[in-house]
Amino acid sequence: MTEKLYGNTPCYLGGKKVCLKDTSYHDRDVLVYGVPWEGAVTWGDYTGCELGPKVIRLNSARYSGYLPELDHMDVLSHYKIGDLGDVDVVPADTLETMTRIENFATDVWKTGKFPVAFGGDHGITFPIVKALSEEVKGKVGILHLDAHYDNHPDYEGDLYARSTPFHRIYESESVRNESIVHMGIHGPRNQPETGKYADEVGATTISVREIRKAGTDLTELARKAYSIASEGTEAVYLSICSDVLDFAFNPGGPVDGNGLTSYELLELIHEFAKLGIRGMDYVEVYPQQDTNDNSSHFVTYAVLYALAGNILKENK
Repeated sequence: MTEKLYGNTPCYLGGKKVCLKDTSYHDRDVLVYGVPWEGAVTWGDYTGCELGPKVIRLNSARYSGYLPELDHMDVLSHYKIGDLGDVDVVPADTLETMTRIENFATDVWKTGKFPVAFGGDHGITFPIVKALSEEVKGKVGILHLDAHYDNHPDYEGDLYARSTPFHRIYESESVRNESIVHMGIHGPRNQPETGKYADEVGATTISVREIRKAGTDLTELARKAYSIASEGTEAVYLSICSDVLDFAFNPGGPVDGNGLTSYELLELIHEFAKLGIRGMDYVEVYPQQDTNDNSSHFVTYAVLYALAGNILKENK
């Protein structure tokens, strides 16, 4: 990893400033980084998700790593967390930015640490997954938690807009399409052709209704999804869009009703991590829509639940 990767924006996850200097990432177990990228605005006035990484970091200062509801686990007694700063995006140049994200992610994957990327819009997932595939020299499976398929062929000619990353992923050799699980899909902002296309390429859809029917214990459903994502792959990646949550739990996102509760999302994240994920991203928090930063605060919960799952996996 080269020195140019390191930004100046510190992370305060768990109330501790952990910005990296030089090669001090070697003594860290988890590496967080921001991708402050927003491409084409695809719906109304929902813009500003490039501010997400900064606001998520600032609000994480409130929290420790202690989770009494998970058998009194203290995540920060197990893991040292470091911050690599932000990818140096180019607002006027989508292709250059995608290249920079992939190059940055390539260096992060090479460290062997557990990486967490804060978006930015969902377009960032494609170059991150592509870099992971190159690192593991094989196919990647994806657990995609989202209200929407995000698999449109383009948005007004833009191949890398937030509504298109899974179309690019379907087309790439990085991912085994049969090992993609679109989970939590719901709502009329999806289109018939997006669900049909997911079926055609062999991806699995687990809708919000199927999750809700599973009740409060989501263990078996998580295992089902993970089994699909891990089959025939060298690594499983977790990608979360904030709007998989009901808007009651996600004021910093679009007004999508009938989404997951915060409990359901955290349980799924925790169970997936217990089974074994290689890394994760959390995208599309819109601070300008989020008066009290509720959605940004929740991201720290999501990361801690994932890390708690990782710890349990390692201790098996």
